[in-house]
Amino acid sequence: MKIRIKFRKYGVMKFIGHLDMMRYFQKAMRRANIDICYSEGFSPHQIMSFAAPLGVGITSDGEYLDIEVHSSTSTEQALKALNDTMVEGIEITGYVQLKDNAKTAMSIVAAADYELSFKEGYQAPADFAAFEQGIKEYFTDAAEFLVTKKTKKSEKVMDLKELVYDIHMITKDGQPAFYLNVCTGSTNNLKPEMVLEALFEKLGFTYDANAIQIHRLDVYAYLEDEKRYISLGEMGSNIVCTAI
Repeated sequence: MKIRIKFRKYGVMKFIGHLDMMRYFQKAMRRANIDICYSEGFSPHQIMSFAAPLGVGITSDGEYLDIEVHSSTSTEQALKALNDTMVEGIEITGYVQLKDNAKTAMSIVAAADYELSFKEGYQAPADFAAFEQGIKEYFTDAAEFLVTKKTKKSEKVMDLKELVYDIHMITKDGQPAFYLNVCTGSTNNLKPEMVLEALFEKLGFTYDANAIQIHRLDVYAYLEDEKRYISLGEMGSNIVCTAI
């Protein structure tokens, strides 16, 4: 039986990296008595995969992991059992059964949306209207938005127009903030901070990564037959687990 778990990551837990999160959830499954399946071989491990690893320092309301179980209690009971084992900064918000032929969340991730806002004690370098005008000039009205992505071994020119599906201004805590929906996945994976840094550079501002809090809202798959994006949490929302 395949199960998709949705969780929030906030507070001090935003500083815990992906590998430590994997180990944390492996222990949480045992503490919560989840009847999880193990792989075969000399070194069995829990069958578990995360949709899209979250960078250190980023908070989120929409994180997902898929597991396989031999049997399951009800969704309500599983949520309680898991949350009873959670530390402050992690909250399980969804536990649904997937169809037997469902692909793993990791393999179908296509997009994610974010809020980027200024942390307490930091001031935006421009007002709402100036940023809004910058987005219109460099994204909405422009034919392309080229940036150079540097890695340890090479450089790659990218057109952000092709990878940013939506960008617009919002207000948070009385300051300008940014909403971004960007390409995410194994083929093309765009970090939202790269978009904001490029926009700041175009506007003549210095980008300070320490000033920006990145918050992921949700992660999406693309339904090719319907030509639309859907939250990973909705894909099993009509199959609530009952005790087996």
